[in-house]
Amino acid sequence: ARFPVQFRGQRAGDEASFTLFSMKPTLSKFLVGVVAALFISLALDSAAAPAARKPNILFIVADDMGFADVGFNGCKDIPTPNIDSLAASGVRFTSGYVSGPYCSPTRAGLLTGRYQTRFGHEFNPDSGPTGLPLKEKTIADRLKTAGYKTALIGKWHLGRGEEYHPLKRGFDEFFGFLAGSHSYVNVSGFMRGTEPLASLDYATDAFGREAVAFIHKNRSEPWFLYLAFNAVHTPMDATDDRLAKFSGIADEKRRKYAAMLFAMDEAIGVVRREIRESGIEKDTLVFFFSDNGGPVMRGTTMNASRNTPLRGGKR
Repeated sequence: ARFPVQFRGQRAGDEASFTLFSMKPTLSKFLVGVVAALFISLALDSAAAPAARKPNILFIVADDMGFADVGFNGCKDIPTPNIDSLAASGVRFTSGYVSGPYCSPTRAGLLTGRYQTRFGHEFNPDSGPTGLPLKEKTIADRLKTAGYKTALIGKWHLGRGEEYHPLKRGFDEFFGFLAGSHSYVNVSGFMRGTEPLASLDYATDAFGREAVAFIHKNRSEPWFLYLAFNAVHTPMDATDDRLAKFSGIADEKRRKYAAMLFAMDEAIGVVRREIRESGIEKDTLVFFFSDNGGPVMRGTTMNASRNTPLRGGKR
């Protein structure tokens, strides 16, 4: 790694546990450092256990989620039991920060492990022929070379041109859309691989199902899954059954936002259950990452999120 990451481990029975430290509070860089350190630890541990399995890696990304809109950060009106469970049973990176204030640059930083200003990706790409520079390698490129099955399910937002397509950036499989935002119910623009999708019920539910299918299919070999929800980004599309659960929230925007966030938490629960039932929970690293905080701009449909006690929001 080109940046300092330290690790230490203690072997206990047949398992090794490692404590990791980032020297600088940049989460995009730190996450790739974590993966790098884990590969080092795996190599060291293999001297005692030659048949050690490479860890599966799951990145779960929320889109425009407010800092204070999860239970473990004090949210009271939106239950997020599955996200809270990750926080309770894992490690919270409380000094980790994204490297940009909106969608595409943070994803460029996360997937490359480099500050996006180093390669000219400080801004969201427009509808023209722009995207993540082709000279940049993604973590999917690197893990595919290391023998992993790789998939992106959800939002891409790193270029719509053919040369920027996820299938050409290290991913074996793709299910989702290429743009920065999309309706949760309109199938136009959704793709499986390079082919248009024929039908769609609700995007968040569909992403959860596709993630389960990928994990189940590849449960006997190492995999990397980038599960990039568009929840809770606009447009504010929510299902009627989930809206009914939040009828006590008077503000209509907040009610829709709550229903959308609850749907994502449910999908995360479905994915974690598949990992558990497939018998690979102890072989799987799960990271939950929120891209840039909730938008709070006045006079828009995008101000239903809360970032307390942090100042400001997206942009």
